[in-house]
Amino acid sequence: MKLLVSAALAALVAQAALAQDNPLTDQGSWADLKDSIVGDAALQDGSALFSVDAPYRANDAATVPIEIVQTDDAPMIDSAMVVIDENPAPVAAELTFGPAMHPLKFDLRVRVNQYSNVRVIAETDQGSFMNGRFVKASGGCSAPASRDPELALASMGEMKLRSFGETQPQMSTPRREAAIMIRHPNYSGLQRDQVTQLFIGAHFIDHLEVYQGDEMLFTLDGGISISENPVFRFTYTDNGSPDLRVHAEDTEGNVFDHTLPKDAAS
Repeated sequence: MKLLVSAALAALVAQAALAQDNPLTDQGSWADLKDSIVGDAALQDGSALFSVDAPYRANDAATVPIEIVQTDDAPMIDSAMVVIDENPAPVAAELTFGPAMHPLKFDLRVRVNQYSNVRVIAETDQGSFMNGRFVKASGGCSAPASRDPELALASMGEMKLRSFGETQPQMSTPRREAAIMIRHPNYSGLQRDQVTQLFIGAHFIDHLEVYQGDEMLFTLDGGISISENPVFRFTYTDNGSPDLRVHAEDTEGNVFDHTLPKDAAS
């Protein structure tokens, strides 16, 4: 019996490891998309510069976690683009990063509409680099919203900072880890009202800025592929400012500004 259990556990471990082995594939729309997204830029293999972690088979196509992690000795990533090849609007996010974000560790949640490559194209002073994962998911852009529209709009723009503390306290300028959570329905324009069955118009955060004091940490220009109630988790070098400042704008002209204490309870 013990041998059977051990064999079963070994098989499960092997399956889990295999499930994480989901590199970019040669299938899909990228050949047609590439020119319109990056033009004639030469894209170098980014696997030595940064990793991209995403599930092979997503539990929820409307909130697929994407993690970008840079190697410590790699050149600084100044900006990055997240592309989901098979989504109706493939460019999910365009990001810029300040020096305090280096080396980059950044998470976001996206919608994936059908089986697709999810790419990250990073810009450094040494050129453009690409890495990514193939994700099996479907229906993410049209998945029903989790909250009643009236409730979602009533809390729209509320924000919370979760601080996870120092990640490298031995350093003279320690790294900290935080997550910013924003209440917003981020309607894609492809979802239906569950009562009337009419389409809900697209309404999403299309611009975000995050600062510590007056120092920019990152900015994001997003589209319909960013998930409902977006969450951004990241590490940064603390400059001593007690707060993070967040400025967000959405497609309806709403502006949300919040000052969030860094030492908010985790």
